[in-house]
This record gives sequence, C-alpha cells and structure tokens, in this order.
Amino acid sequence: MSIISNSLKRIKPSPTIAVTQKARELRAAGKDVIGLGAGEPDFDTPDNIKNAAIKAIRSGDTKYTAVDGTPALKKAIISKFKRENKLKYTLDQITVGTGGKQVLYNTFMATLNKGDEVIIPAPFWVSYPDMVLLAGGKPKIIKCTEQEGFKLTAKKLKKAITKKTKWLILNSPSNPTGAGYTKREIQNLANVLIKKKKVLILSDDIYEHVRYDNFNFFTIAQIPKLKDRTLTMNGVSKSYAMTGWRIGYAAGPKDIIKAVGKIQSQSTSNPSSISQAAAVEALNGKQGFIKTRAKAFRYRRNFVVKSLNNIEGIHCLTPNGAFYVFPSCKGLLNKKTKLKTDTNFVQRLLEKENVAVVQGSAFGLDGYFRISYATSMKNLKKAMSRIKSFCESINK
Repeated sequence: MSIISNSLKRIKPSPTIAVTQKARELRAAGKDVIGLGAGEPDFDTPDNIKNAAIKAIRSGDTKYTAVDGTPALKKAIISKFKRENKLKYTLDQITVGTGGKQVLYNTFMATLNKGDEVIIPAPFWVSYPDMVLLAGGKPKIIKCTEQEGFKLTAKKLKKAITKKTKWLILNSPSNPTGAGYTKREIQNLANVLIKKKKVLILSDDIYEHVRYDNFNFFTIAQIPKLKDRTLTMNGVSKSYAMTGWRIGYAAGPKDIIKAVGKIQSQSTSNPSSISQAAAVEALNGKQGFIKTRAKAFRYRRNFVVKSLNNIEGIHCLTPNGAFYVFPSCKGLLNKKTKLKTDTNFVQRLLEKENVAVVQGSAFGLDGYFRISYATSMKNLKKAMSRIKSFCESINK
C-alpha cells in the first residue's frame, strides 16, 4: 500500500523552482552558472519597509494576528485598490496570505468540486494547473499563440466555456510571456463573461507595477458587471522586492473571502506579523522607486530582446511588462541540431554554456523558453553571449 496520497500523484514539482535549485547546486559545485530561471527581483527591499519591520519587532508586534490579515494591512490594501484601481472594498472583502501563491491555492481548495473546470490560457504560470488538480478540479488549457500575442481571445474564451466551468484565470502582465491585456482586450473578454453569469474570474495582478512603454494597466474587476464575481490577487513580492517576506492578498466576494480564511485557519493560520507590518509600509509609503526600478527592467528587457533577435533560429516578442521574455527556439529544433524539443534545448544550454532557463513546455506551450532578466546587466551580457555561442555551435 502506497504511503503517498492519490491527490499528490496528480501533480508534479514546480519546474521553475527545480531549475533554480539545479543552478544553485551547480554553482555550489564550482560551476560558473548564470541562473535566468527565478522570478525574483534582484533589487533589495527598500529601507523604509525594512525599518517598519524592525520597528514592529522592537515594539513587540510578534504575536498571532487575525488569521487572514491585520486590520492595518487590510486597510492599506483597501486604500491601494481605491487609489490605483478605483475599486472599493470593505474589510470583509480582503484576505491576506503567506504569498500570492497561498491565496490562489486556498481559493481553489475552498471553491472547487470534483469535475469543476478552470480555464487557463497558455502559456501559464506553472502552478495554476497543479493547484487546480490538487483541489480536485480539471484544468482546461487554452493555447494562445505567438500571433495572438500569447493572449486569450474572446472567440477562444466563448468556445472554452461549458456548464462545468467554474473559474477563468487571467494573468496580466503575464508570467511567463510578459504580455499585458489592454483595456479593450479585457472588455472583449468581459463581453463574453457578462453573458456567462456562473463563471468566476481570478485575476492575477502580481506584476501590475512592472510594466513598460506607457502600457496602461487595467484589471477586469474594473468592469462593474463583473466585480462581484472577480477575485483580484496581488502582493508585495514583485513590485516591492519582498519575495522572501511572503505576503500576498486578494479582494473579492465576501463568501469566497470567508471560505479562503476558513482554509487558512486550518493550514498556516496568519502570515508573519512582522511581514504584515512591513507590507503596510510598502503599500502606504513612498512609491517613487517602483517607476525607477521599472525603468531599469525596461533597459534590460530591450537589451535581451535585441540580443535574442540577433541569434539565428531564435525569435522573441517584446513584452509589455513583468521581467520575462518568452523567445521561440523552434528554428533550432531539427535534425541538423539534433534537438527535438525545447526541453532538449534548455538541457543542452545548461550543460554546454552553464546558462539556466526554463523550457516553454513547462508553461504549456512547446517550442519556447523563458528567460528572467531580473538580474544584473553583467550577468545578462554574459548569458546572451553564451546563448549565441551555443546556438551558433549547434547550427554548424
């Protein structure tokens, strides 16, 4: 008799975490590995946020808090939504978890029944399908092509919805492509969803502030007819360089928020009191550094995209946001190179040039790979040089 539950057999470990760990291991073994797999800003947490955490420790703010977030943090989140998205929420419409990932996990565990379908546009963040599977739901993957900008169209959405559809996941700007939905594109999807009144929408806005070229962020909860069935997830990890602090949050319907809190009460209980105090300062404090850092990311993005498009066999779109690019390596998957899949490509790249990236198939779309440019220009220059050398060597 197996000691491992059947539900666990339905899922696999996170490919992005696996790549990052492999890079760490090779580095520890003395290899000069450049890791471009982690979705983590290389900038430090701003000092005002650190100081808020230190103040919380010194003032004894080190006890249990309310399971789903302190009133102070919930008020800061409410202010954020009102200030930046013109959305009004009350305290009982807000939940706080140990990272955005837990908020998503709790949501699926709290709302999915066996056979419920969740529409997931591909390329997708690697954890979406596995979370759905673990909760007993059924991921319905809708492939979005490069020609479509890696974005879901209203036509495809309409075709994908069935009587069993429970949720649609939207992630803009996207991990892994960096693609952002315009207000018009969101409205086109909304026109379909307004008619399908039983479908819930989960909007993953974690990269809201990491955007470029005057791209105007618009979230689907801003469509009045959809606000009452949209759960909007966000957090402080990407915008405020607080990945290790583990604070994510969501706003949405009271019944869903209450159910999410119930799950959390029997799992982790409250997020760290100290991290919550820091998050209050992040949301309420000075915000100017966000644009400064986005400008630095934009410079890196431009360098990486240009470098990749100068490599024979590689093609890369210019993304609207996040800190990823999702180039095609289809031009290098042939008999001449002896590479059959994108997994072969990334494995050989790591073996030959010590550059760690993630295969596109991990995100639901074959023939691509993801690069995170949330690292120094020094590393990016070395990495682009190595990728070019690798592609040229297999093309000979």
